[in-house]
Amino acid sequence: MIATTRRLGASFFNRPVLMLFIAMLSWGGNTIAGRLAIGEVSPFVLVFLRWLIVSILMTSLLYPRIRAEWPTMRPRLGVMMLMALFGFVAFNMLFYIAAYTTTAINLGILQGAMPILVLVGTVLVFRARVLPLQILGILATMVGVALVATHGDLSALGSLSINPGDGIMFLACIFYAGYTLALRNRPRVSGLVFFSVLSIFAAICSVPALAYEMASGGALWPTPDGWLIVLFVSLFPSCLAQIFFMRAVELIGPGRAGVFINLVPIFSALLAVAILSEPFHLHHGAALVLVLGGIWLSERRSALA
Repeated sequence: MIATTRRLGASFFNRPVLMLFIAMLSWGGNTIAGRLAIGEVSPFVLVFLRWLIVSILMTSLLYPRIRAEWPTMRPRLGVMMLMALFGFVAFNMLFYIAAYTTTAINLGILQGAMPILVLVGTVLVFRARVLPLQILGILATMVGVALVATHGDLSALGSLSINPGDGIMFLACIFYAGYTLALRNRPRVSGLVFFSVLSIFAAICSVPALAYEMASGGALWPTPDGWLIVLFVSLFPSCLAQIFFMRAVELIGPGRAGVFINLVPIFSALLAVAILSEPFHLHHGAALVLVLGGIWLSERRSALA
């Protein structure tokens, strides 16, 4: 029985598509959690608690392995701290702040821009070759994001009357795209150990923001419903999704893995309509088509390169 379980586990962790599908569904659920958290737990408290819970859980399970692989990670601890700061802490704090002034549908669709941001970063950092279809895909995705940010009124770009929450969410996406690119050169240790140490750093890096929120009187500790939200985001978007995404990047690279983020806006939109009863407008549909179409065009490189 134990041997069978181990074989099934090994088989699962070698299926990047399945892991990415579950990760994107979890992140789609995170957009709903971000909206539900309003009035139940404040943003910086939520981020601190989620990473505190994850770090305690992972460290308790993997401490011997963390200790054994620590010498390999030691030379890269500074880089790992930055990855945790931008990919785990800054992204999530901005995400939950944005949830106060924009919808779950918008949060999800804007996350669909991340694959293009990863592609642009791959070109700038790793000097990857860009094909004409990829450029067309980038432009299509940018228009889709602009539609969401201006609520279907592109003329708002001229007057800069863009929902602040959408702008904050886009900045969060830039941070996570940088984290995704950095995964390409992470220390050669097991994914679980690497994630465990990042979660510890994320909990530490979230303390200053938590202190600021408490000092300013804006801290809201979880209500009973808030604790359910904290546990959900700790176990699924924070823990399982991050582990699955990291493993998928290890198997197929950041560019291909990043493309699967296009599933987040789809899951977010469906969950927002079903759970939050948010209205789905025509510009949302147009933005989804443009974002997903742009990503599809950018991926044609696999067939043409």
